[in-house]
Amino acid sequence: MALAIGVDIGGTKVAAGVVDERGVIVATSRRDTPSQDPAKIEEIIGDVVRELQAAHEVEAVGVGAAGFVDAARSTVVFAPNLAWRDEPLRTAVEARCGLPVVVENDANAAAWAEARFGAGRGEGYLVILTLGTGLGGGLVVDGQLYRGRLGIAGEFGHLTVEPGGRRCGCGGRGCWERYASGRALVREAQELASISPAIAGRLLELAGGRPEAITGLAVTQAAQDGDEAALEAFRVVGTWLGHGMASLAAVLDPGVFVLGGGVSAAGELVREPAARTLHERITARAYREVPGVRLAELGPEAGIVGAADLARRR
Repeated sequence: MALAIGVDIGGTKVAAGVVDERGVIVATSRRDTPSQDPAKIEEIIGDVVRELQAAHEVEAVGVGAAGFVDAARSTVVFAPNLAWRDEPLRTAVEARCGLPVVVENDANAAAWAEARFGAGRGEGYLVILTLGTGLGGGLVVDGQLYRGRLGIAGEFGHLTVEPGGRRCGCGGRGCWERYASGRALVREAQELASISPAIAGRLLELAGGRPEAITGLAVTQAAQDGDEAALEAFRVVGTWLGHGMASLAAVLDPGVFVLGGGVSAAGELVREPAARTLHERITARAYREVPGVRLAELGPEAGIVGAADLARRR
């Protein structure tokens, strides 16, 4: 069975795995990411690939990078959390490992994994939304990953949902990820705990009594324990998520939305309000089938699996 290596590069770690044709990871390796040193990152990628090569016969390497990747799947044009600007990553990694390399946006790689082996398998038209610190995702059209003319399609988090709204790290205002993301969830919970501490008892207990110390994990735990402020934070974020999904459905007409990323680990806490709002807000609801809303299945390994499969299909 043909094997490929997938490498998932984030702001804090480089995670790699050997992946077979069924999307199964058969071996892994991991390193910390020196995010301000491009040459060191390339060296670490080479190290983990060679480590995995030593024990497995692989045919290609796929690299998932958090940033804009050009249409040739070669150069990282811009990475907001890494020191990459027009970085010729494919050439650099090929020189270090001696294998064909494909570079892809990390959210696209995760989306492709869910489309091929996870919650979206069997669906030809789907949107994958990754809810982490921000909001990213990917788009599959007629069974193919859609990348756009420049290779940077799928930046869903920077759709404007509230003109003149909250400032975003992209330089704009009112971007979707400022209202539907892990960061948005924490902000809602912190505000509720500050304004209405009486309904945030469990939430404040987990945060040591300090609203500013509330984390995403604490919001999920408190909501699962029935804390009203935490539940409301999920309702608010889920509703914003559903509003944006309804807009995407009007443009893209997908069969399924798949929710991934760290926030999706909360399960129905985020999926239910998102699906309900999508159903309420979608255009011409009485005359169409409303897209399904599913939770991602592959978890944090999706980027590795997707990058490897895309490399195999180079």
